[in-house]
Amino acid sequence: MDLYAGLPYWLIKNPLFNSEHALKENINIDVAIIGSGITGALVAHELCSHGIECAVIDKRPLCTGSSAASTAQLQYEIDIPLYQLLKKISEQTAVTAYQSSLQSIKDIQAVFQQTKLDAEFERKPTLYLASDKKGLKEIEKEYKVRKQYDLPVEFLDHTLLQSEYSIDKPGALRNYESAQMDAYKSAILLLDYHRKHNDLKLYPYTPVTSYTQNSNGYELSTEQGHTIHCKYLVIAAGYEAGKFLPKKIMDLLSTYALVSEPVPKEALWKDECLIWETARPYFYMRTTRDNRIMLGGEDIKFKNENLRDALLDRKTNNLISNFEKLFPDKKIKVDMSWCGTFSATKDGLPYIGEYPGMKQMYFALGYGGNGITFSMIAAQIIRKKIKGQSDSREMVFGFDRK
Repeated sequence: MDLYAGLPYWLIKNPLFNSEHALKENINIDVAIIGSGITGALVAHELCSHGIECAVIDKRPLCTGSSAASTAQLQYEIDIPLYQLLKKISEQTAVTAYQSSLQSIKDIQAVFQQTKLDAEFERKPTLYLASDKKGLKEIEKEYKVRKQYDLPVEFLDHTLLQSEYSIDKPGALRNYESAQMDAYKSAILLLDYHRKHNDLKLYPYTPVTSYTQNSNGYELSTEQGHTIHCKYLVIAAGYEAGKFLPKKIMDLLSTYALVSEPVPKEALWKDECLIWETARPYFYMRTTRDNRIMLGGEDIKFKNENLRDALLDRKTNNLISNFEKLFPDKKIKVDMSWCGTFSATKDGLPYIGEYPGMKQMYFALGYGGNGITFSMIAAQIIRKKIKGQSDSREMVFGFDRK
């Protein structure tokens, strides 16, 4: 299945990584990573940085799956507010999930500082808007519980929100711990960096058709008839990881996004903060380095590609309408729009680590709206597992979490 349709901005903005080719022989490797998007790239970074030999395999051109369509907003807030998450899972699990996401943004920033790669990583504030009176009650509850657990948050009432941002909503929560980046460019740069510095092997256009477990690890068969022998197997293939799992663990959703033509810097809102809202499905927005406005949302349950794609024009118009309701004095023109398919879980958390009974196969499944922050966490946990080290976050993001 095609993961997206339309014109994702990042693929137009950045060159394709065409220097690598499909696997043409049998290979032996310590760790095989299936998936070359930002999750696979961060896993490869963690492993290569700690001296672990690995290879990245993908059935597509490198990084052209879901990462190419991501709007790449990095927030410590999870799709399910903390006050609601505390009702679904244990207090320790819920609070640690939020705290880990907060730390993850700092860790992602450190990755690109240490490698000196320009991933267009920028720190930004976040505004979480109360969409209506019901939303105001929700953010009041959320503010109280975040303060209780010492998470960074400010409450803005209607008057303050109007005066600072010219937004006519009942209220909002604000924090200064968020960020944005170019997920496609980030993945490409990381993979190329470790190809040059750590002999990372990259094999695009190499579909894995089957696998078997043996006493030495795993044996993967490719569509071209070659075999990959590996001690450890990492699945970083997003919703397509389902073929490696014995049962369904996520729901598929269709989502829509657009980017405007460049606008004057002064036409942007204060701080160019990330903005999202309490309504579900939520509407969200960010800016880009070249002063474009990126909008996203209008999520619906995925049924098939044809229906998803047929709705693109209507959903694009809805996104523009939502923007103009929020900022009546701002007018934008659509330059590119696209739609994609992503996965979500019931508690909004990713699945990371071994599935019960499947030894030496590690899943890095950053499902939900916080996929990139979850990807960083997954990369760290998996690196520690391969090194024989423990990580307390395993119990938070594992398949048997409580």
